[in-house]
Amino acid sequence: MTAAVVIGAGGGIGAALARAIADEAIHETLYLFARSSAGADHLDLLDEGSIAAAAARVAAGPPVTLVLVATGLLHAGDLGPERAMKALDADWLARQYAVNAIGPALVAKHFLPVMPRQGRTVFAALSARVGSISDNRLGGWYGYRAAKAALNQLIRTLAIEDKRRNPQSIIVGLHPGTVDTPLSQPFQGGVRPDQLFKPDRAAVQLLDVIDGLKAPDSGKLFGWDGAEIAP
Repeated sequence: MTAAVVIGAGGGIGAALARAIADEAIHETLYLFARSSAGADHLDLLDEGSIAAAAARVAAGPPVTLVLVATGLLHAGDLGPERAMKALDADWLARQYAVNAIGPALVAKHFLPVMPRQGRTVFAALSARVGSISDNRLGGWYGYRAAKAALNQLIRTLAIEDKRRNPQSIIVGLHPGTVDTPLSQPFQGGVRPDQLFKPDRAAVQLLDVIDGLKAPDSGKLFGWDGAEIAP
């Protein structure tokens, strides 16, 4: 008897992941947290107290062997990816870091300690290929790129530390590709139809990648096709 956790279950990919995990029926209990949820299901990445409360609730149940952080911020209102340095804004940069890097790190801070100390466990957070420094050939998107690069470094550092607690733990970043959700909607114009995934397909692809992960993969970033993405 095990449990799985989806954080960001109110979003397009998060909701699809929740449906796919439920369909697999591998875990006895599925916890779904979202900023838009009320009561015990509420979790706001900008409120560490809500993260701690969610982790405490989960700790009282079956062993948690899978935690998925399916959150992200790319645009809000009239704010979006910066095309040039003249568009850099301190508040917008800080907000992107808070949601895309600091939030998932705080989730790890509270959820990793309640996961089993023995056996295979997976903690995965949605990252992005544009967070790869070596893959950056186009420039632009300063805040989102930098925040996801920071997330990738945090994942690597968390993985090193958590190996001392559980040698079989796996902590990874996952790039889902371009998924047809409100997050990517303004930027889908140049995406080939066969590379624009519906949320349900993206969720199954990500779970397939997770199923194939081994302990030595911890700390790395993987694409929706299972290929490792260089930092």
